[in-house]
Amino acid sequence: MTFENSSAPSTPGPRVVTVIQQDANVPLDMFEKWLDGVEVRTIHSYAGDEVPVDPAEVGDGLIVLGGEMSAVDDVVAPWLPATRELLAAASVAGVPTLAICLGAQMLALARGGRLQVAAPPGIETGVIDVQWRPEAVGDVLLGGLLDLTVAEERRSTPMPSNHGDAVVDLPRGAAWLASSAMYPYQAFRIGSAWGVQFHPEAGTDLLSQWAEGDDDVDAAEVRDAYASRADELTEAGRTIAQAFVRLVNESTVTRAALV
Repeated sequence: MTFENSSAPSTPGPRVVTVIQQDANVPLDMFEKWLDGVEVRTIHSYAGDEVPVDPAEVGDGLIVLGGEMSAVDDVVAPWLPATRELLAAASVAGVPTLAICLGAQMLALARGGRLQVAAPPGIETGVIDVQWRPEAVGDVLLGGLLDLTVAEERRSTPMPSNHGDAVVDLPRGAAWLASSAMYPYQAFRIGSAWGVQFHPEAGTDLLSQWAEGDDDVDAAEVRDAYASRADELTEAGRTIAQAFVRLVNESTVTRAALV
């Protein structure tokens, strides 16, 4: 699957965002409607679609979704090496990139960070409070979430979560943006890429589906937790998606002007 080089778009129209879906059960979900104003093209790597390694082939933006495999399970998921290579290249090339959960772990690894499979704190699932660090203030993708916090001193936002592996060392030069009570590296930025351990794209049905597939998780408790904060969760996820669309459009214009 090949797209025009995004550095110099020749015709007006919606910008192209490539989505790498790595698991049939981890789709774009709510982002399908929130990524309004861009053309989304999905590569189903789990189904055999080839993953490009050249960032010029993804269009104007890149989103890498999560999955049940680990970020280093190359035998089970043979597309992982190409996806890690693409993430590293896109983050250096200036392509706006959002890597979610497994995607975030792959981004960290691709840029020299360190991952722990089945991390000792255990599975972090359901609705968590993502706590923003000072470095997140003014961040062009995630900074708007600070405006949604209940109180200035709290600086946290509820987010859906579902993972057991975790980043334990960020890549050198990465900006650490957020943590949670259970895991420190909930969000980071490196180059033109953002990694988020939480799932801003997940709605209540998808989060419940994940919970129902794990015998160690109380699916009813997860559903109730989401329902109690549904408005906050929806607003937060939509805020990230819309900020990403703005970033893609603004970045494309900037890169075109430099050509």
